[in-house]
Amino acid sequence: MAVQERVEPGGRLGAEVGGPADTSAEAAARATFARNVARQRELYGEPLGDRIRRLQAALGVSQARLADGLGLSTAMLSQLVSARRVKIGDPGVLARLALLDRHVRRLPPGEPVRADELLAQLRQTRPHLGLPGGGPQDPSEALRAVAAPAQLAAAASVLGPRFPAIAELLRRAAAERR
Repeated sequence: MAVQERVEPGGRLGAEVGGPADTSAEAAARATFARNVARQRELYGEPLGDRIRRLQAALGVSQARLADGLGLSTAMLSQLVSARRVKIGDPGVLARLALLDRHVRRLPPGEPVRADELLAQLRQTRPHLGLPGGGPQDPSEALRAVAAPAQLAAAASVLGPRFPAIAELLRRAAAERR
Protein backbone atom coordinates (compact mmCIF):
# COMPACT_ATOMS: atom_id res chain seq x y z
CA MET A 1 0.00 0.00 0.00
CA ALA A 2 1.20 3.48 -0.84
CA VAL A 3 1.25 6.30 1.68
CA GLN A 4 0.24 9.65 0.26
CA GLU A 5 0.54 13.06 1.88
CA ARG A 6 -2.50 15.29 1.92
CA VAL A 7 -3.38 18.71 3.24
CA GLU A 8 -6.22 18.63 5.75
CA PRO A 9 -8.73 21.45 6.26
CA GLY A 10 -6.95 24.21 8.14
CA GLY A 11 -3.67 23.58 6.28
CA ARG A 12 -2.31 20.73 8.40
CA LEU A 13 -0.29 18.05 6.66
CA GLY A 14 -1.52 14.48 7.06
CA ALA A 15 -0.82 11.09 5.60
CA GLU A 16 -3.25 8.62 4.19
CA VAL A 17 -2.91 5.00 3.26
CA GLY A 18 -4.04 4.54 -0.33
CA GLY A 19 -7.08 2.45 -1.15
CA PRO A 20 -10.67 2.84 -2.32
CA ALA A 21 -12.18 3.04 1.19
CA ASP A 22 -9.79 5.83 2.21
CA THR A 23 -10.60 7.80 -0.94
CA SER A 24 -14.37 7.78 -0.38
CA ALA A 25 -13.98 8.63 3.30
CA GLU A 26 -11.64 11.48 2.43
CA ALA A 27 -14.03 12.76 -0.23
CA ALA A 28 -16.90 12.68 2.26
CA ALA A 29 -14.79 14.55 4.83
CA ARG A 30 -13.88 17.22 2.25
CA ALA A 31 -17.53 17.59 1.23
CA THR A 32 -18.62 17.96 4.88
CA PHE A 33 -15.88 20.52 5.51
CA ALA A 34 -16.87 22.55 2.42
CA ARG A 35 -20.55 22.43 3.37
CA ASN A 36 -19.82 23.52 6.95
CA VAL A 37 -17.54 26.37 5.85
CA ALA A 38 -20.20 27.56 3.39
CA ARG A 39 -22.83 27.49 6.15
CA GLN A 40 -20.55 29.46 8.50
CA ARG A 41 -20.06 32.02 5.72
CA GLU A 42 -23.86 32.33 5.41
CA LEU A 43 -24.37 32.68 9.17
CA TYR A 44 -21.38 34.81 10.15
CA GLY A 45 -20.21 36.51 6.95
CA GLU A 46 -16.99 34.51 6.85
CA PRO A 47 -15.73 31.14 8.06
CA LEU A 48 -15.16 31.15 11.80
CA GLY A 49 -11.64 29.78 11.27
CA ASP A 50 -10.71 32.94 9.35
CA ARG A 51 -12.24 35.22 11.98
CA ILE A 52 -10.64 33.41 14.92
CA ARG A 53 -7.18 33.33 13.28
CA ARG A 54 -7.47 37.07 12.52
CA LEU A 55 -8.40 37.83 16.14
CA GLN A 56 -5.60 35.62 17.47
CA ALA A 57 -3.07 37.41 15.27
CA ALA A 58 -4.34 40.88 16.23
CA LEU A 59 -4.30 40.07 19.94
CA GLY A 60 -1.24 37.80 19.97
CA VAL A 61 -3.04 35.10 21.96
CA SER A 62 -3.48 31.35 21.74
CA GLN A 63 -6.72 29.70 20.78
CA ALA A 64 -7.10 28.55 24.39
CA ARG A 65 -6.73 32.11 25.74
CA LEU A 66 -9.21 33.44 23.18
CA ALA A 67 -11.69 30.67 24.03
CA ASP A 68 -11.48 31.57 27.71
CA GLY A 69 -12.12 35.25 26.94
CA LEU A 70 -15.16 34.37 24.85
CA GLY A 71 -16.53 32.01 27.51
CA LEU A 72 -16.17 28.93 25.35
CA SER A 73 -14.27 25.68 25.85
CA THR A 74 -11.03 25.28 23.92
CA ALA A 75 -12.36 22.07 22.35
CA MET A 76 -15.52 23.81 21.12
CA LEU A 77 -13.55 26.71 19.65
CA SER A 78 -11.25 24.24 17.90
CA GLN A 79 -14.25 22.43 16.41
CA LEU A 80 -15.69 25.73 15.17
CA VAL A 81 -12.35 26.81 13.66
CA SER A 82 -11.91 23.49 11.86
CA ALA A 83 -15.57 23.55 10.71
CA ARG A 84 -16.37 20.29 12.46
CA ARG A 85 -19.12 22.34 14.11
CA VAL A 86 -21.01 25.05 12.28
CA LYS A 87 -22.82 27.18 14.85
CA ILE A 88 -22.04 28.98 18.06
CA GLY A 89 -24.89 27.82 20.27
CA ASP A 90 -24.55 30.30 23.13
CA PRO A 91 -25.90 33.76 22.20
CA GLY A 92 -23.63 35.37 24.80
CA VAL A 93 -20.53 33.84 23.22
CA LEU A 94 -21.68 34.99 19.78
CA ALA A 95 -22.26 38.52 21.07
CA ARG A 96 -18.83 38.59 22.79
CA LEU A 97 -17.20 37.42 19.55
CA ALA A 98 -18.93 40.23 17.66
CA LEU A 99 -17.90 42.80 20.30
CA LEU A 100 -14.29 41.65 20.19
CA ASP A 101 -14.23 41.63 16.40
CA ARG A 102 -15.62 45.18 16.24
CA HIS A 103 -13.12 46.36 18.86
CA VAL A 104 -10.15 44.83 17.01
CA ARG A 105 -11.29 46.22 13.64
CA ARG A 106 -11.47 49.74 15.11
CA LEU A 107 -7.96 49.70 16.54
CA PRO A 108 -5.70 52.25 14.88
CA PRO A 109 -2.75 50.61 13.09
CA GLY A 110 0.22 50.15 15.37
CA GLU A 111 -1.72 50.76 18.58
CA PRO A 112 -0.58 48.30 21.24
CA VAL A 113 -3.24 45.86 22.38
CA ARG A 114 -3.54 44.89 26.03
CA ALA A 115 -4.99 41.50 25.17
CA ASP A 116 -5.15 40.08 28.69
CA GLU A 117 -7.04 43.11 30.01
CA LEU A 118 -9.34 43.19 26.98
CA LEU A 119 -10.16 39.47 27.18
CA ALA A 120 -10.75 39.66 30.94
CA GLN A 121 -13.22 42.53 30.43
CA LEU A 122 -14.83 40.68 27.55
CA ARG A 123 -15.30 37.54 29.66
CA GLN A 124 -17.17 39.59 32.28
CA THR A 125 -19.58 41.20 29.80
CA ARG A 126 -23.16 40.07 29.62
CA PRO A 127 -24.03 41.36 26.17
CA HIS A 128 -27.55 41.39 24.85
CA LEU A 129 -28.80 40.76 21.35
CA GLY A 130 -30.97 43.84 20.94
CA LEU A 131 -33.90 42.41 22.86
CA PRO A 132 -36.11 44.89 24.76
CA GLY A 133 -35.06 45.38 28.35
CA GLY A 134 -31.57 43.97 27.82
CA GLY A 135 -28.22 45.64 27.59
CA PRO A 136 -26.65 48.57 29.35
CA GLN A 137 -28.97 51.21 30.78
CA ASP A 138 -26.19 53.78 31.24
CA PRO A 139 -25.41 55.67 28.00
CA SER A 140 -21.76 56.09 29.02
CA GLU A 141 -21.43 52.34 29.41
CA ALA A 142 -22.99 51.79 25.99
CA LEU A 143 -20.60 54.30 24.40
CA ARG A 144 -17.55 52.72 26.06
CA ALA A 145 -18.68 49.34 24.73
CA VAL A 146 -18.34 50.55 21.15
CA ALA A 147 -15.41 52.99 21.22
CA ALA A 148 -12.14 53.66 23.01
CA PRO A 149 -11.92 56.73 25.31
CA ALA A 150 -9.69 58.55 22.81
CA GLN A 151 -12.27 58.00 20.07
CA LEU A 152 -15.08 59.27 22.31
CA ALA A 153 -13.06 62.40 23.18
CA ALA A 154 -12.28 63.01 19.49
CA ALA A 155 -15.96 62.66 18.59
CA ALA A 156 -16.84 65.13 21.36
CA SER A 157 -14.40 67.67 19.89
CA VAL A 158 -15.93 67.33 16.44
CA LEU A 159 -19.54 67.48 17.65
CA GLY A 160 -19.04 70.12 20.35
CA PRO A 161 -19.77 73.29 18.39
CA ARG A 162 -23.05 72.08 16.87
CA PHE A 163 -24.23 69.49 19.41
CA PRO A 164 -22.95 70.50 22.87
CA ALA A 165 -25.19 68.11 24.85
CA ILE A 166 -24.05 65.09 22.83
CA ALA A 167 -20.44 66.24 23.07
CA GLU A 168 -20.73 66.48 26.86
CA LEU A 169 -22.11 62.93 27.03
CA LEU A 170 -19.17 61.71 24.92
CA ARG A 171 -16.67 63.58 27.12
CA ARG A 172 -18.14 62.05 30.30
CA ALA A 173 -18.06 58.56 28.79
CA ALA A 174 -14.43 59.08 27.73
CA ALA A 175 -13.43 60.24 31.23
CA GLU A 176 -15.23 57.56 33.29
CA ARG A 177 -13.54 54.24 34.01
CA ARG A 178 -15.36 51.04 34.90
